[in-house]
Amino acid sequence: MSNARSTSIMGREFGDRVVLFLVIALALAMVAPVLWVIGLSLKNNAELMANTNSVFYPPYTITNYLNILGTSSVFRWILNSLIVSGGLTIFTLVLASLAGYGFARLNFPGRDILFIVVLLGLAVPDQAVLIARHQIFGMLKFHNTYHGLILPGLSAPFGVFLMTQYFRAIPKELDEAALLDNASRFTIFWKVLLPLTVPAQATLGIFTFLWSWNDYFWPLISGTKKEMFTLTVGMASTQTNFAQSEGLGFLMAQAVFAGAPILILYLFFQKYIVTAVSGVAVR
Repeated sequence: MSNARSTSIMGREFGDRVVLFLVIALALAMVAPVLWVIGLSLKNNAELMANTNSVFYPPYTITNYLNILGTSSVFRWILNSLIVSGGLTIFTLVLASLAGYGFARLNFPGRDILFIVVLLGLAVPDQAVLIARHQIFGMLKFHNTYHGLILPGLSAPFGVFLMTQYFRAIPKELDEAALLDNASRFTIFWKVLLPLTVPAQATLGIFTFLWSWNDYFWPLISGTKKEMFTLTVGMASTQTNFAQSEGLGFLMAQAVFAGAPILILYLFFQKYIVTAVSGVAVR
């Protein structure tokens, strides 16, 4: 019995080590491209033109980042991205939370059909409505404005679906107890149920901010004036025709510069993302 038990323990330890090795290997495989991009961004463009393997040895430089900061409009582009991404995130959370509560908790005629119509929005690509949207925004003179950049993103069927499912998972006994205390529907939503959905809201907020920050297609079409460029469009506008070869370090520095805020945001809110995915309430 003792030998069998020892063999079982050794087998489990070996299996755990194999799993740990595979996890480390996969982690390195995912981190390697990021490290490669950071390394390229710290090298002189002339050295990279001669030999890209120079990334593995010094000297390193922050000239590429200084060139980005030296662009006169870069801080305006960052401000534009923050306004657009922040505004879109806030309004999406408000609308998705209200819609999710309505679909999950209220009974009204046509609720199920309307919910299906909302979900069908997931199957409609932005490109299918691009021309119509562009014409409508042109007639309303919304182009080159913040609300022109924010409004298209407010149609967020995934956010409505996520919040609806999260509200449905909350026991209805909480609503009934609050109703017995003469609480209104809005009070129940605002003070009882909404605080319980913080993990889902954090997850939706992160993904909405991430999508909006990285969005290039609509800002490129709607924001045609330089002062209304978002960071992604502004960074692309500084690239030369030969950026892939002559300005590789500068190109990689742009990628790091544009992606750093998203990484920082994720590090702050990763607890809520993991919690929402696992379905465990935040303590």
